[in-house]
Amino acid sequence: MIDLHYVATGNNLKVAIMLEEAALPYNLVKYEMYAGTHLTPQFRRINPNNKLPAIVDHQPADGGEAVSVFESGAILLYLAEKSGMLLPQDARRRLQAQQWLIWQVAGLGPMLGQAHHFVRYAPEGQAYGIERYTRESRRLLEVLEYRLKQSGDYLAGDYSIADIACYPWASGTGLIGIDIAAFPAVAAWLARIKARPAVQRAADAILDESRSLYTQPRPVLTPEQWSNMFGDKLLAAAKAR
Repeated sequence: MIDLHYVATGNNLKVAIMLEEAALPYNLVKYEMYAGTHLTPQFRRINPNNKLPAIVDHQPADGGEAVSVFESGAILLYLAEKSGMLLPQDARRRLQAQQWLIWQVAGLGPMLGQAHHFVRYAPEGQAYGIERYTRESRRLLEVLEYRLKQSGDYLAGDYSIADIACYPWASGTGLIGIDIAAFPAVAAWLARIKARPAVQRAADAILDESRSLYTQPRPVLTPEQWSNMFGDKLLAAAKAR
């Protein structure tokens, strides 16, 4: 019913969690970023940004032709609307869920992503970049800590797509030298989410043996791998044709 185009990383885990929570049947289509298998014209027809995850819904609600959706936040919203799940119906709680979802895709994800790049991938000697983005990552975790102390167990009161969006990023801070124990409300929230059966099924489904490729503390990339991840091949894939 739904094809999930994915790579074995936390950002893709969001979509797998939502599919499992909503009990929506899906098929896995795997890519390897280091090998550049996402930088093809065929995949660009699904996602013009050539990034993962993306989905193709072969049975959309309107009964028409297959629908492709890219950007994890948009995918979560699409699946929440399709399933009628994990986006509150109450207007005020719905607004809270939407705000924290957008906070993640606009702030938490990009800033922690830059921290991962400078701490783990960039050439040695990038002190400013490391300090800039790890400091901002800690600031955002303080924001998350503050919110959870206000809201209770979950970001919008009840478990929602906002929690699903934030979970993978907040759970991977050890790779950039941030001890999540310094944020007790966040740590307890992560444990609650990790214990959910659907979250465990999603992790089992997509965080396979290739996951270790993307969780090395300091990976050493070949020139071709660097080009696929950050360099000329990535740029070339984006050029209009």
